[in-house]
Parts: sequence; C-alpha cells; structure tokens
Amino acid sequence: MIRRTLLLATALGAGVATSQAPEFAQQYRQRLGGAVDELRRVVMDFDRDAATAGLDRRRAIATMQGDGQRIVQLRGDSIAGTVARYERLSAQQQALEASGPLGRIEAVFSAPDPELVGATWSVYEPAVPTTLAGAVAAGIGFLAVYLLAGLGSAATAPLRRRRRLRERAALARDRA
Repeated sequence: MIRRTLLLATALGAGVATSQAPEFAQQYRQRLGGAVDELRRVVMDFDRDAATAGLDRRRAIATMQGDGQRIVQLRGDSIAGTVARYERLSAQQQALEASGPLGRIEAVFSAPDPELVGATWSVYEPAVPTTLAGAVAAGIGFLAVYLLAGLGSAATAPLRRRRRLRERAALARDRA
C-alpha cells in the first residue's frame, strides 16, 4: 500500500515536472528570438563595413585575423565567433518555428545554447499547462516514471519474496 502510494506520488511529481517542458521551451524560444535579432544587427553592421572596404564577410574576418596588430586579430576572432553563434541560433530558431509544440521541446533540448538555457532558467516562471503539449508532456512523464518504477518493482518482487521466506524461516527456527 505504501509502495503504491509512493509510486503514484512520484509519477504525479514527474508528470507535473515534465508538464513544464513546453513552457520552458516557449520562454527559451522568446529569448532565442531576441538573441537572434541582436546578433543579426551586429552581423549586418559587420557585413556593411566589410562591403564598404570591398570585402565579403569571410575575407574581412580572415583579413582581421591575419593582421599584425593583436587587437585587430582578437576582434577578428570575436566577430567570427559572433557570426558562428548567429548562424547556429538562427538555424535553431528556424527548427523551432518549423516544429509543432512537442517538436519544439525536442528542438530546444537536442542542441541548446548554454548561455540562453542559463538565462532562461534564471528567470523561468512555471505555468499551469493548459495546452495539449503540456498535457501530453505531463502524461509522458507520469507514464515513464510509473512504468519504470513498476517494472523495477516487478523485477525485485522475487527477491523480496525470498527475503520474506528466509525471515519467516529464521523466525520459526528462533521460536522452536
């Protein structure tokens, strides 16, 4: 009885926790959009400066990284990292937009940006799941824990039975 109650409580807790995945994905998606917008502005400014100097982005970065002055090399490395992050986050944003509600969860957790995950988590506000995705995520979490714990309990049942039999046999010997 106690074991079943604990199993049910644990499964319900898992359901509540996993029901938050769509909301976390939504809040991450909002931050991602802001980050992509800002990075786009930086990359476009750089591209405009490169074009003014008669260079494309790749050649402008290579020129900066090959410059004799350390500060220019460092800025070249910095803009190369900014462009790479912009491209990575833009691709993730496109994947999120092309996905349905449950696909967004997978898109966020398959290749998250650590900086955005940390920023999202630091201000994350749980929400009551009122969407189908929230209900499905809750159901998946509940069933996963309930079934796994149930399988674990079924697998150890013979061991528990043997232990009880040994304990009874020892108790019977002690009484005799």
